[in-house]
Amino acid sequence: MTTNEFIAAALKEDMGTGDVSTLASIDPSAAGRAVLKIKETGILAGVALAQDIFKYLEPDASFVIHKKDGDAVTAGETAFEVSARVHTILQAERLTLNCMQRMSGIATLTHRYVQKIAAYPTKILDTRKTTPLFRAFEKEAVTIGGGMNHRMGLYDMVMLKDNHIDFCGGIEKAIEKTRQYLRQHNLDLKIEVETRSLNDVQRVLNAGGADRIMLDNYTPEMLAEAVSMIAGQAETEASGGIHLDNIVSYAATGVDFISVGAIIHHAVSMDLSLKAQLA
Repeated sequence: MTTNEFIAAALKEDMGTGDVSTLASIDPSAAGRAVLKIKETGILAGVALAQDIFKYLEPDASFVIHKKDGDAVTAGETAFEVSARVHTILQAERLTLNCMQRMSGIATLTHRYVQKIAAYPTKILDTRKTTPLFRAFEKEAVTIGGGMNHRMGLYDMVMLKDNHIDFCGGIEKAIEKTRQYLRQHNLDLKIEVETRSLNDVQRVLNAGGADRIMLDNYTPEMLAEAVSMIAGQAETEASGGIHLDNIVSYAATGVDFISVGAIIHHAVSMDLSLKAQLA
């Protein structure tokens, strides 16, 4: 889905057959100005999308950016100001706020995780635990906050999780069948394999062919042992039960990546408002 396709669908959902409040009370030719006010501290995200929303509705709208995506912001600051038809401002208001509040919350929480382990080379990854049809923007917010995207979907990386392995009949069989499939279809995709024990790790290493090994629900002690076993033969990713209070102990093991679904699904939206500026 392109950005414009998303905007069109979201506006259709909100306006339906028409924005009756605005149609009833505002002259179609009336021009106005509004500012996006920041009401709490955090990392701003979604400014570029906000501009796209206003420009979609009114290509000639004036959009002046004061704070860009990724900027650290505090209450009272102005992110942008827009001059356009009042109908445009009122129709874009809720979609803009919904997107920016959500994205800024994700960027802010991601930044907290990234800063927590800044002394270590470990990178923070997101997951596919996202809002349907809003994934691209949530994952963009992760990168704005300093994290990294895992795969975007089921199509751009192989990830053999526990259910794949169990349904297929074991780690070795799942890896071999996957390698055959990629060769047959001429696909150059990385293979990640989820493991649940140190024995699983050894089986993956013996089978070969894995670009990354996921170490799921390991204790920091188990994780350190697994990273030592792997010894650079594949990338390593820790996942499961990792949060701000314990993430340092996981990063200290030398694991390459830590995936944290919570940076998206537990993020709290940032408080923002779009206020009319009257002459």
